[in-house]
Amino acid sequence: MTTPKTAARPRKMRRAVSISRIMALTFLGIILSGTLLLMLPPASRNGQSAGPVTALFTATSATCVTGLVLADTWSQWSNFGQAVILAMIQVGGLGFMSAASLAYFSLRRRISIQQQLVIAEAIGADMDEAVNHQKHLLIRAFTIEGIGALILTVRFLFEYPLHLAVKLGVFHSVSAFCNAGFDVLGFREPGASLIIYQTDPVICLTLSALVILGGLGFLVWDELLKEKRTPKTWSVYTRLVLITTGALLLAGTVLTCLLEWRNPSTLGPMTVPQKILAAFFQSMTLRTAGFAGVDQGLLTPAGKAVSIFLMLIGGSSGSTAGGLKTVTFVVLLMFLWNRMRGRRTVSVFQRTISNDHVLNAITIFMLMVLLAFSGAAVICATSPVGFADSLFETVSAIGTVGLTAGATPRLSLVSKFMIILFMYFGRVGLLTISFGFLRNKPSGEQYKYANTDLLIG
Repeated sequence: MTTPKTAARPRKMRRAVSISRIMALTFLGIILSGTLLLMLPPASRNGQSAGPVTALFTATSATCVTGLVLADTWSQWSNFGQAVILAMIQVGGLGFMSAASLAYFSLRRRISIQQQLVIAEAIGADMDEAVNHQKHLLIRAFTIEGIGALILTVRFLFEYPLHLAVKLGVFHSVSAFCNAGFDVLGFREPGASLIIYQTDPVICLTLSALVILGGLGFLVWDELLKEKRTPKTWSVYTRLVLITTGALLLAGTVLTCLLEWRNPSTLGPMTVPQKILAAFFQSMTLRTAGFAGVDQGLLTPAGKAVSIFLMLIGGSSGSTAGGLKTVTFVVLLMFLWNRMRGRRTVSVFQRTISNDHVLNAITIFMLMVLLAFSGAAVICATSPVGFADSLFETVSAIGTVGLTAGATPRLSLVSKFMIILFMYFGRVGLLTISFGFLRNKPSGEQYKYANTDLLIG
């Protein structure tokens, strides 16, 4: 006879699967809607339809806040097309439930239990606090984007008329906070991204602040902004996020300086302060931001290797960033360190990390690496692109980074569709795994085979 406890487990797993399907299908619906809008002739600057492939690629990249594009955003898309892209970036960055919640809050409609469950899973909050978390998330996000837009607008006013300065300020603030990496600076130099402002401290540091804040994660914000909370009372998760984020930013800056200092195609011609600023911006943008401060295709081989590694890690869970995630990366490092020392448990800050969390981290890491290398092989076989640049492209897509070493325009049709799937998986697939399946306890195995001995290593 089925007990209440065992019967509850399948219901819990069905609920998780249902929520995961809702999240995945809603993202897919947004992408398809954006594709149809971008296919309209008025969406293109030349008044002709961009075609289904370019529209689908761009819509997926915008909704999944990646930043990879087949055509320069300013040169290809009209004001209408750019507005569609910005809307998809905002919805994809904050999460579709944030947009849905905003509509419900505005209309003063009651949010159902099912919708509260989806919101809770999407932002990593408890169900009874999900709605309040969502309200605070939206207020803080729009406040930060507004401040960033104001600073950038004032800076752009020194070069452009008011209407263009406001447009540039708003677009780049939203794109940066959502870790999307889209830019509309193609009227200066198509495809140059932020390279034309690589030595401008106001623009680089403002965008960096927006990217970092967006990549910390909404739960970290909530804990940092709570009253009467001190670093000693922060949760283990928050401390790990802050320490890892700072360490990766510093390490990326130092390594970029060491590897690119004399490279005449990247940091070489700059002054020392400019080199440090550009190296910091490169370290920051590799954390799934996607703004190019230097030409990624001209990095040294070692510089590309470091870039691929940092792109794979990405930002933090429950944030606008993608990638493996900072805490997942730390869990993997601690697991390796403890296993090499002969320990069976992983602990940090006098707390033990469960084996389920460790196995989840290993699963996500292995899946991302397998996809990245397999995809790179496909690109090499179907497109005139070398393996290093192909791997750079696939990691950038899966990690929803958006940087390219020059491979995107040379992708074959097969490779383009594969990158589309990788961008979708990087944003939606990993969310589905993390929030839907891996967070729930298994229903239990009905039987177990006898153990066997193997030689490992």
